[in-house]
Parts: sequence; structure tokens; C-alpha cells
Amino acid sequence: MSAPALLVRDLAFSWPGGDGFCLNLPLLEVPGETSLFLHGPSGSGKSTLLNLIGGVLAPQAGHVELLGQPFSRWPAGRRDAFRADHVGFIFQQFNLIPYLAVVDNVLLPCRFSARRAARAGDPAAAARALLERLDIGPALHGRPAHALSVGQQQRVAAARALIGRPEIIIADEPTSALDAARQAAFVDLLLAEAGANGSAVVFVSHDLSLATHFDASLELAA
Repeated sequence: MSAPALLVRDLAFSWPGGDGFCLNLPLLEVPGETSLFLHGPSGSGKSTLLNLIGGVLAPQAGHVELLGQPFSRWPAGRRDAFRADHVGFIFQQFNLIPYLAVVDNVLLPCRFSARRAARAGDPAAAARALLERLDIGPALHGRPAHALSVGQQQRVAAARALIGRPEIIIADEPTSALDAARQAAFVDLLLAEAGANGSAVVFVSHDLSLATHFDASLELAA
């Protein structure tokens, strides 16, 4: 039996100067190729949990395993390399490089990870194909990212996360700037692409109406 994409046990984290732990999570398991909707009020630790899962932060107690590896126990440099190879991030503000062309933004993970470049096959062709499947046509591929609408930038960020077929996609409230119809359409596109790649998805949002699109949901209490 294969290891889950993500396994969290007895996780605890607090910020310096805080009043006790801001996050306590006894157990979280996300099997490969499944999608999890994560929600909770402001201050419940959603973004903190994503940073712990992604290895940006290290837990004060407990541990995080990614793909069966003791991820949170590794030094920061090793976590960074593993994240580049196996995890795609979609940030709330997208974090595109504004002056870079759309296709070059999508290709960035392949420049940092030889593994993802190899899994993409022909990275430039894979980037263009992903963009087109996400409704970003060829006329936009050479434009700088700042010239796109918010919805278009969101889909470029999704393509960047998906290129090279990382096993885990982490999305931190990427639909917050969109109306309800566009939110649902984006989630459907993202999950369809992740499913085709065999990627697990951990998706954070405050909008509970999106939960029905996912295989499972988890609420973090404040």
C-alpha cells in the first residue's frame, strides 16, 4: 500500500510572543490523487498549516510527512529542494513575476527542478498546453503577467503549480478576488487538471460553497 501524499501527526505551532499554540492538529491524512477543502475562521491557522505542510515553517511538536518522507524533520535546504520537485503552490496573490511573459512564469518551476522539467517532457510545449486547457490562449502567452486580468493571472498561477506533474498541489485562497461563478469554474478546472496529473490537492478557502467540489473537507477551529 502506497504512502499518503500528506500525513500530519500531533502537529503544534505557535508564533513568537503568542499566547499558546495557534495551531493544534492531532491527525491529517490526504491520500494520493484526492482533494481536501480546508476552511475555518480568520486566526484558525489555515495559512500557518499550509506553510508547515510546504516546509516554509517547522513545527514545534509533531511532524509532517510528504509522500512517505519525514519532511518536517529535514533541514531547510533539503525541504526546499523536495518542495521544488514535488509540490506546486498557488498563492492568494498569485505571486507571478509581473514583467515576465506568461509562458515564462509557468516555466519557473522547471528552472528550479530538473525532476519537474523531465516530467514535463518538453517544458515549453507543456506550459502552452496547460495554459490553453486553462483558457489562456496563445495570443496571451507572450504578454507580461501584469497585463492580464485577475482571473487570467489566477489561471497562469495554476498552470505554474501544475507543470511537471507535482504530486501535491497547495492552494491558499486563490479564488478570493473572483465572483461565485468564476470561483466554481476555476476550482473545476484546477481539480480536473490535478486529477489528470494524479496530484493530491489541499485547497484553503473561506467560501464554504466550494466544499462540494472536493473529496473531503476539514474545518480548523479558531
